[in-house]
Amino acid sequence: MPDLLIELFSEEIPARMQKRASEDLKKFVTNGMVDAGLTYASAAAFSTPRRLTLTVDGLLAASPTAIEERKGPRADAPEKAIEGFLRGAGLTRDQLEERDTPKGSVLFARIEKPGRPAADIIAEVLEQAIRNFPWPKSMRWGAGSLRWVRPLHAILCLLTDEAGAQVVPLDVDGITSSDKTAGHRFMSPDRFSVTSFDDYAAKLKRAHVVLDPQERADTIWHDATNMAFANGLEVVEDKGLLAEIAGLVEWPVVLMGRIGDDFLELPPEVLQTSMKEHQKFLSVRNPKSGRIERFITVANRETVDNGATILAGNEKVLSARLADAKFFWDNDLRIAQSDMGVWLKALENVTFHNKLGTQAELVTRMASLAREIAPLVGADPDEAEEAARLAKADLSSEMVYEFPELQGLMGRYYIKASGRSEAIAAAAQEHYAPLGPSDDVPTAPVSVAVALAEKIDKLTGFWAIDEKPTGSKDPFALRRAALGVIRIILEGDISIHWLQRLRGCVVGRALIVWVNSEDHKVLSLSEILSADFSVAEQRQRYVRMLTGDDPEKSAGELVAKGDDLLSFLHDRLKVYLRDQGIRHDVIDACIAMKGNDDLALLVKRARALSDVLKTDDGENLLQAFKRANNILTQAEAADGVEYSYGPDVKFAQTDEERALFDALDAAEAKIDPAMKSLDFTTAMSAMAALRGPLDAFFTAVQVNAENATVRRNRLNLLSRITRLCTSVADLTRIEG
Repeated sequence: MPDLLIELFSEEIPARMQKRASEDLKKFVTNGMVDAGLTYASAAAFSTPRRLTLTVDGLLAASPTAIEERKGPRADAPEKAIEGFLRGAGLTRDQLEERDTPKGSVLFARIEKPGRPAADIIAEVLEQAIRNFPWPKSMRWGAGSLRWVRPLHAILCLLTDEAGAQVVPLDVDGITSSDKTAGHRFMSPDRFSVTSFDDYAAKLKRAHVVLDPQERADTIWHDATNMAFANGLEVVEDKGLLAEIAGLVEWPVVLMGRIGDDFLELPPEVLQTSMKEHQKFLSVRNPKSGRIERFITVANRETVDNGATILAGNEKVLSARLADAKFFWDNDLRIAQSDMGVWLKALENVTFHNKLGTQAELVTRMASLAREIAPLVGADPDEAEEAARLAKADLSSEMVYEFPELQGLMGRYYIKASGRSEAIAAAAQEHYAPLGPSDDVPTAPVSVAVALAEKIDKLTGFWAIDEKPTGSKDPFALRRAALGVIRIILEGDISIHWLQRLRGCVVGRALIVWVNSEDHKVLSLSEILSADFSVAEQRQRYVRMLTGDDPEKSAGELVAKGDDLLSFLHDRLKVYLRDQGIRHDVIDACIAMKGNDDLALLVKRARALSDVLKTDDGENLLQAFKRANNILTQAEAADGVEYSYGPDVKFAQTDEERALFDALDAAEAKIDPAMKSLDFTTAMSAMAALRGPLDAFFTAVQVNAENATVRRNRLNLLSRITRLCTSVADLTRIEG
């Protein structure tokens, strides 16, 4: 069975495109071969800056002969219909087979498609892959029509078996296939022939090309960490940057340079970001001081002076870059230490959203909301309000303008330099978190208040203007904001009833200014919630409708948007808990209960119910509850009455009946206080303990007894059972 080797040799491919491109080459070629009947044992793809390589082992020498069967018309069909079928199948009448079917005698054709040599199939598949390759960006060059990410120079396409190597004939816009490749652009530029993948990889290594990108990355990391360790330093890990550097070189040569003394006092994050974004340097840190003191650069060649000239050039360019960063830092620091109000004033000219106002207005809303939330999360209201007002100030700084990814972090430095508390400074950085599912959530009370204020303002603002996520589209990252709220609340065990607050915030986005006599006043959240939205004679309400709708749109419609936002949070909570093994119907059973806007308590209830339902007692109790509920529902529908009057034990006729009364009394004695203290685990356990008495009751007792008084008492007993169980969770929503 032959092996296949393909190499597409071009000018330098951008590092960010290489991994995806090698995967696409593998997918298109292997899928195309399999579709043509050419199966294989294994395949692997590689990339360097100048080449995409694919190796396929255990390939069939030819596609197998295929037999296709086609059903034709009835045997007694008109001649023209039969002739048309014969033309389509390429057969004569005597080559058809006549078979009896339930619909009569029908003609069938068996068409044999002979197999094709592997080389023919590969040539077709590879040409289609090259011509239709999905580069994010591509170009044309010369007079040809072929598009490629950079000019394509050569195609190596080789089939190798026991008899030797065979070039697969191929011509794409004048680029013909061969068995030749080239080594390193500077160190081994000559072309050479190969006979197999092993021969190819070995000769490339001798020609100063490391084919495997992971091997290049490992070499860089190994040499860099060894150099740093020898100097008592450590390399700052950055897997993304390491992979990018590995995509810039074919023969990595690791060099370590120095950072000028003038720049060592810059924040380490500034040094790291500047070197990463502009120079693609790895940062080297002093573990004792935490300062970034050196850098790692990776050359693409060996030099007679062991990289001294390359290092000197890099250090010179880096000094110029860091001089800019130091200028920004010094200027920003002067402003932070004198008057950060300058930056806050500048936010008045920065649009947050054309329907939600400026960044300055966002800050004002955040400050008001953070003050409201602060007591609920253990933060000082004054401190939380000030932290929210300053959290976005660094957006006006020169450093963040140059490096937007440092927003928040620079705010922390600047606020601390202004003499304010560490809690206020930390909130500037931490209020953005979490940005991803693996990020830590803020835990400091002030940071929590500001983070919740920022995310709640974002959600309620976009809900107010009807800019909700749809399908897979979420341009304002509202799903991420909702998940952030959920994680902060759950991981901090924060108990807050959100419904009224969400309603108030949504309304507050639409009802901005209240005019009372000559006094213009911005409503706070608590004032919005307590305001009388009817038009009173002694005051006039001015409404700025952010949606551009009728100014007289009722507050009720706006309040409904708050309810809809809570439903959105519940939906995101379902996704979050489902990943933790809690079923959606269990969550629905808890969402149906009163107080479902306290997400922390909602989750505690859901986890307790989930744990109970995983036990035999819980599962059997659920079946008994459903049986009781079904009997009760059918009886109420048939009788036209509601059996909610308390049952009396004096009408009980069996021991099992009396035992169930006792069990219900004991369960209520535990469930009622447990629910008042929000101890859901105890309440669920007490409910599960009803399993035995309920099973015995249904085994021994006929609910629909002939005696009307006994029947009514037993139905009232079932009503008591369902009420008690549904006081813990709405078990009617549990499946099964």
